[in-house]
Amino acid sequence: MTTQPVRTLVFATRNRGKLAELVELLADIEGLDVLSLDDIEIKDVVEDGDTFRANASKKALEISRATSLPALADDSGLEVDALDGAPGIYSARYAGEDCTDDENNEKLLAALAAVPDDKRTGRFRSVLALADVAGPLGSKVLTTDGACEGRILREPRGDGGFGYDPLFYVQELDATFAELGIGTKNNLSHRARAMAAMKPKLLDYFRVAKSPNSG
Repeated sequence: MTTQPVRTLVFATRNRGKLAELVELLADIEGLDVLSLDDIEIKDVVEDGDTFRANASKKALEISRATSLPALADDSGLEVDALDGAPGIYSARYAGEDCTDDENNEKLLAALAAVPDDKRTGRFRSVLALADVAGPLGSKVLTTDGACEGRILREPRGDGGFGYDPLFYVQELDATFAELGIGTKNNLSHRARAMAAMKPKLLDYFRVAKSPNSG
């Protein structure tokens, strides 16, 4: 006999790296079925907010409204101190619309070429937002955030991860995010810290919002 999922959760992303991290982070929630935007064939949400929180909240609300399912959205990026917080909310399109990770990394390295090593500090920041417009939350959104401090290297290291991971060096681990496996990265990444704060909210909410399959 097949056990029905406790709840279906849509993660509002097409980024397979982010999805893999989220699935790993939520692996201990029994019966949770996590879908991506590719699984439900829905249009991308225009991210026109001026903060990570605004973008994450908008994505969660619009995806939940379109699917009538709980939706979890992440907006995250790299903030570099020497660049006054750039690329920030524009991290994914720093080198232009439809740019590749390599193009973003090349632009970042060029922008920091004259910056000494001790001034190349920055952080990955993530905001998670949970919406369920058809459930008890209604128009409300639950949000959490997390950050991980590091330094931007002068050349990439490691072949794992995605985005700026090959350039983001964490002193405590003597490694870049691209040199870490998902499990290790998920112990301390910005997204892991946002999820550590979100998971209790998620569990409490699912207790209140019973699955449509539960009768």
